[in-house]
Amino acid sequence: MNAPLKTIDTKSIDLGRGIEAAPGNRLILNQEMLVPREETVAGTSAKCPRGDSPPPKETPRTGGRGHAASPETASVTFTSRRNEEQPSDGTIGADARSDMRPGAPGGQPKVKGLGETVEAKANEPMRRSSGSGGSGGPRDPFHRRNEPERHARMLQNARAAVSRNMSVVFALTFATNLLVLAIPVYLFQISDRVLTSRSVDTLVMLTVIIAGAVVFQSIFDAIRRFILMRTAVEVAGRLGAPILRAAAHASLHGTGREYQTVGDLQTVRGFLVSGTLISFLDVPFAPLFILAIFLIHPDLGLIVLTTAGLLMTIALINQRATAAPFAEANTAQAKANQHLDSMSRNSQVINAMAMIPEAVRIWGRDTAASLTSQVTAQDRNVTFAAISRAVRLLTQVAILGWGAFLAIGGSLTGGMVIAASIIAGRAFAPIEGSIEGWNTFVLTKGAYGRIRQLLHSTENKFEKLRLPHPEGRLDVERLLYVPGGTKQVVLNGVSFSLNPGETLAVIGNSGAGKTTMGKMLVGSIMPTSGSVRLDLMDLRNWDPRQLGENIGYLPQDVQLFPGSIKDNIGRMRDDATDEQIHEAAVLADVHNMIASLPHGYETMVAADGSPLSGGQKQRIALARAFFGGPRLVVLDEPNSNLDVAGDKALAQAIEHARANGITLVLITQKPAVLNLVDKIMLLTDGRVALFGTKDQVLHKLNGPKAPSGRIQGSEAGNG
Repeated sequence: MNAPLKTIDTKSIDLGRGIEAAPGNRLILNQEMLVPREETVAGTSAKCPRGDSPPPKETPRTGGRGHAASPETASVTFTSRRNEEQPSDGTIGADARSDMRPGAPGGQPKVKGLGETVEAKANEPMRRSSGSGGSGGPRDPFHRRNEPERHARMLQNARAAVSRNMSVVFALTFATNLLVLAIPVYLFQISDRVLTSRSVDTLVMLTVIIAGAVVFQSIFDAIRRFILMRTAVEVAGRLGAPILRAAAHASLHGTGREYQTVGDLQTVRGFLVSGTLISFLDVPFAPLFILAIFLIHPDLGLIVLTTAGLLMTIALINQRATAAPFAEANTAQAKANQHLDSMSRNSQVINAMAMIPEAVRIWGRDTAASLTSQVTAQDRNVTFAAISRAVRLLTQVAILGWGAFLAIGGSLTGGMVIAASIIAGRAFAPIEGSIEGWNTFVLTKGAYGRIRQLLHSTENKFEKLRLPHPEGRLDVERLLYVPGGTKQVVLNGVSFSLNPGETLAVIGNSGAGKTTMGKMLVGSIMPTSGSVRLDLMDLRNWDPRQLGENIGYLPQDVQLFPGSIKDNIGRMRDDATDEQIHEAAVLADVHNMIASLPHGYETMVAADGSPLSGGQKQRIALARAFFGGPRLVVLDEPNSNLDVAGDKALAQAIEHARANGITLVLITQKPAVLNLVDKIMLLTDGRVALFGTKDQVLHKLNGPKAPSGRIQGSEAGNG
């Protein structure tokens, strides 16, 4: 027997517990389950098998995208405390395991679990299907977990790929260095066998064998270089996109240097195909050549071994002597590059205000510091490289001289002495090359360290649940923001709420925190404490891609991407359709302005926005903010560059947003647009001084009449 049923009003149910129903609906509450008694959508009644009460009346509900819900579907959320199987008479069991989606065969939904929003056809009972997967149309993205951006794993995979390739390269390097001994052996055999025996057959056989060894050595060397080149390309392909994504995330809280990490990736790629890496790979095989010299004669082996130890000591001293100057040079060069980027962005200001000498002086100061440190480091590096070269040449002299002395005593032959000299030179060459290329190694090591730090510091370690499309409810709770490294409170205890489709105008003096709050509403910066919630979910818990698709943002400093107007409105997305682009342009009321351009939507825009004017750039960026049907749009001083026609277009865009149920936050100083909003907020020194409906706030600010000039107590400027 089932427990007695209780009829409750859904108005008393806390939505935070996962039970959703339209106002006025009634649910039958069982101790074992929750079963919807009635669900009326757009005048169509969807009755469950239990209960026969007449359906209550209900107005149509608005969908997550601002459109009225289809009369064919009804949205219900179920929850239960137990995992018992329910009867298969049309009710939904608490342990349902299959997902519910409209693409199931026969149009019947499938049930996966409780606490999910599902869709069912009106006037038809919901049926359970066997299995957990099922067939049907494409899987609905709701409740699909997106993989987090595991940058550390990507870096680890790239290192694993490099390690696999380097193992093959190391084996080829061993074969190459082993075949290098062919020439010394050939000279030794010619000197001690062919010339003494005068055997042409021996000469021919030796020549054929050694020629084959030389050919194989060249092939192996070419193959390892091919592998290194492809390894460098693979590293760039694997880490390029993750580094750029990580730099984009980190730049919100950094100084902008994070994008230079992309250049660090090029440094790493260049090292993988450089001769310095080849020298480093050859160094471990130096003992092989030293052993060969020991086999010729121990005295010559001791000379080579002593020289190798001396060269390694020189290399260590060189590293310590050049590390600090190279680090200072890199730091100063990074600052110089930053000034160069700033000059390129502000070229018009620099030329108009005759600031070129000052800009060049600032850039030259950091560049001079970098060059000074580089000269110091290179002087030391060249000095130690010269010392190592002198030691190597003196060792050659010692081997030849002492070998000749041993040959006079009959301990060695002339061929052995020549072979020992060649082998010694081959043993010292990679050590000397490593010393000369130490600067490249240091730069590459620093570049890899910055890449590793960036990828580890910006890693998203948690999976993001892909939620239903938001309706646009905005809740801001006790926002506090103190920029890092400072004690200045920019925002202090800001709280307010907006229902879907409401419009809010934020006003206040310069420095009141308006722009900072606007950035927090779209997730560009995170508050020190407090939260911003979209449809009751903190922005930090939304999937970043899904959140961005449902948010529109127009910053004060409007920047367009190089490309066509169509590409800019479509947010540079390849999957943006012409219908979506046209819809965004119409919604922002910029279609007529674009149509007046010579090439219309195909007009190409440069990095500085030319040939568009400031007002046209702002209107294109406004259309970009409305692209894709966002549910929350934040406009920061959208009319700062607009003329009368642009102001009228902005007013139309605000009306269009309200008509489409888009929640709109407008940061402005012009009173003309205040009559178009529902609510007004006055920020003063990071606090909410006034917040309420338009009429209430304007009455307190200016009396019963609407303002005709600038709002009292407000100034134009950045917030």
